[in-house]
Amino acid sequence: MCSSFPVARRDPVTEAAPRRAYLVGTGIASLATAVYLLKDGGLLGQHIVLFEQLEQFGGSLDAHGNPKDGYVMRGGRMFEEKFNCTYDLLSLIPSIADPSRSVMEELKEFHQEFFWNDKARLVSGGQIVDVSDLGFSERDRLDLISLCGAPESLLNSRTIQDGFGYHFFQSNFWFIWSTTFAFKPWHSATEFKRYCLRFLHLFSTIDTMAGIYRTQFNQFDAIVRPIVARLKAGGVQFEMAAEVIDIEVVIEGPQKIATRLHYRQGGKDRAIDLAERDLVFVTNGSMTSDTSYGSMDTVPVLKTERSGGSWKLWELLAGKSRDFGNPTVFVSKIDRSKWESFTVTADDACFFDWLEAFSGSKAGKGGLVTIKDSNWLLTIVLNRQPHYYEQPKNVWVWWGYGLFPDNPGNFVHKPMSECTGREILVELLSHLRFNEIIPHVLKTSRVVMAMMPYITAQFMPRAKTDRPKVIPNGSSNLAFIGQFCEIPDDVVFTVEYSVRAAQTAVFGLLDIQHPVSPFYKGQHDSRVLFDAWKTLHRH
Repeated sequence: MCSSFPVARRDPVTEAAPRRAYLVGTGIASLATAVYLLKDGGLLGQHIVLFEQLEQFGGSLDAHGNPKDGYVMRGGRMFEEKFNCTYDLLSLIPSIADPSRSVMEELKEFHQEFFWNDKARLVSGGQIVDVSDLGFSERDRLDLISLCGAPESLLNSRTIQDGFGYHFFQSNFWFIWSTTFAFKPWHSATEFKRYCLRFLHLFSTIDTMAGIYRTQFNQFDAIVRPIVARLKAGGVQFEMAAEVIDIEVVIEGPQKIATRLHYRQGGKDRAIDLAERDLVFVTNGSMTSDTSYGSMDTVPVLKTERSGGSWKLWELLAGKSRDFGNPTVFVSKIDRSKWESFTVTADDACFFDWLEAFSGSKAGKGGLVTIKDSNWLLTIVLNRQPHYYEQPKNVWVWWGYGLFPDNPGNFVHKPMSECTGREILVELLSHLRFNEIIPHVLKTSRVVMAMMPYITAQFMPRAKTDRPKVIPNGSSNLAFIGQFCEIPDDVVFTVEYSVRAAQTAVFGLLDIQHPVSPFYKGQHDSRVLFDAWKTLHRH
């Protein structure tokens, strides 16, 4: 059951000069920040303003479309039982389907019925691979243990492939782990280590994915829409199609204070003078910036100009102080940070029926299916239907992605990035040996592809100072939130990271004596270590 946000505290100073907060972006980090400003910060809703460059809120937790033209999700986030920050946030938000329950209650109840038990995690040659043996050699085990024990100060800009041999990247473990979290061999060894430790308690169920939670609907419908509704009901202001183009910061010695915010809206440049008590929260960088789309008969055109305002703003801020990070290392190698996803809208359950029969799992219970011998390294998932809140009963939606879109296909002999949606379906169905239904699926499906240049930019090798602290050294009213700020030990590419950043920023800038939700460290639990050791040596 959700509790109401408390009425904002008021004192004579606040009445004379109310504290205001300005948030750049409307992704989950900004939305969570606004929630905590209301709940714990004592701000009135009308004094909280979120600026969004686009016409749609939600950031990377987006989903849109319709049955006729096709639905689209650029991605989908996974959850697990130790996401303490996320559950704290979701416990405050009424469900879109049943306002008498919180989003947290809905998510956990949904998991009880639709927990994953993946029976076809890897497929090769049209056959299900036995993944009970994760395929480690003794060298692989030693290298993995060595990496997990290495101080981050020694890893710095090292890559995953710097610490492992060829055999490791052919193991079942690597194919499962890399496609669950979207790691590539040239990504950051530091991030890979953090993931290994952060999800150590899930290691023993890595093959079945039993420890993974999913929302009943896509995350935009299940999380973003309910939060935005709650914020708007509380008076929070959303300025749409408004790009923040600069933030003036006075820097005197180690002290930093934001004094003016510049934004562009409706073709006009505007500015807001910031009072000493006002706060600014910046989502620096974006995983899904500059996404381009394709269809059944068109190909997405890769964008490389960084038109997204979040990157431009971060680059501008980084030029003001080294404490504001270094965005260049995350965006300078698009060929190493991009991949392509696709959402399929179907008029009947034909593909669902075939994949359920092949995998032995009903939609919503089977988890990810990765084509191990696919040059694109294709991964697909059947979610419980409906996956969109207003999705009609006679429509089915499923999702997939290719981790290596520049490689030539095995059946359609050209890169995924140069393929139409029709060709992507042919490649996938051929890998599954579903040749008999190819004509029917092509006739009854709409595909929308999303090419994302920076979707794993947060995994790019980096130095310790390349990501700014949530509250930079000496900052009194400016904080960074989202996937490109630095939170020790926790892992990016998760909703948990964004919500932890929000809690850290709000509690820190307002000096609220409220601890950030506890961080779970399974490596200090002997039972978790024992289970992981057994899994590491499982044959």
